[in-house]
Amino acid sequence: MSNKDLIVSFYNSFARKDFENMGIVYDDRATFDDPAFSLKGREIAAMWHMLCERGRDLEITFEAVKEEGGYVYAHWEAIYSFSLTKRKVHNKIDARFRFEDQKVIEHIDTFNFWRWSSQALGTPGIVLGWSPFLKNRVRKQAADSLTTFISKNPKYQAD
Repeated sequence: MSNKDLIVSFYNSFARKDFENMGIVYDDRATFDDPAFSLKGREIAAMWHMLCERGRDLEITFEAVKEEGGYVYAHWEAIYSFSLTKRKVHNKIDARFRFEDQKVIEHIDTFNFWRWSSQALGTPGIVLGWSPFLKNRVRKQAADSLTTFISKNPKYQAD
């Protein structure tokens, strides 16, 4: 399977909320970064599990998967209700994947944090979505949620 095909399969799994097949594309040493999370190893699979499980109305679409210069790039979109506020979010994300031995070793998602926070948080996001303060607060809440999730799911805990 080519790296591009692996990522197409990854997003098809995501659209089905099949977190098991999402997690297996990552190398044990993999890293993941986006405006909300900075993760490594098993934490990545745990994040996808948590997001799929909590995203009861989650809808995923993807397009423009292309391989170029040793990377695979994709554009994907997520529509869901943000768990803390129940506000509807339509997030537009660009992803970049790097591979080693046909496994993802690095995954970086980028999106407009102000746009996301405006939708997810309403007025506080509109007013403070540009600020490092809000971004750091969201990152801390995301990390705390994932830590709690991992504590309840031993398969993601370190050996």
